[in-house]
Amino acid sequence: MDRVVASWFGTGLLLGRLRGSDAGSGTVAAAFALLPALALGLLGWWAQAAGAVLATGASLWSTRRFAADGADPPWVVIDEAAGTFLAVIGLSGWAAAVAFVVFRIADISKKFPGISAAERLGGAVGITADDLVAGLWALAAGWGFKALI
Repeated sequence: MDRVVASWFGTGLLLGRLRGSDAGSGTVAAAFALLPALALGLLGWWAQAAGAVLATGASLWSTRRFAADGADPPWVVIDEAAGTFLAVIGLSGWAAAVAFVVFRIADISKKFPGISAAERLGGAVGITADDLVAGLWALAAGWGFKALI
């Protein structure tokens, strides 16, 4: 069961099966996570926050077995789902789109402050924490954009 959750219900395995490489699986999983994250927004920001907490807990639980010796297999993408849920709390429309793009840039590049340090924590915490820090940067960008429009 932890493999199913760690792969965000199989989305982390799609590219490996389709083209033989898991590269890009985080973006695929994040896109699949965006839909339920935005749908929760119809209930209110608190539902999105609860979804982020649930996805974070699922990430910490499901990735611990796959994080041996500092590994972060590319098909393990529940952490990207958790970051996506966090990135769009209270957002919709263009603000959510900005947050999503910033999240992917921050997560992939690791250039935003705190992301690399979070990743170095190691284990399930490191796998999850870097995506949460990227999600916080994205959340700030989304809310900043929302304030401008």
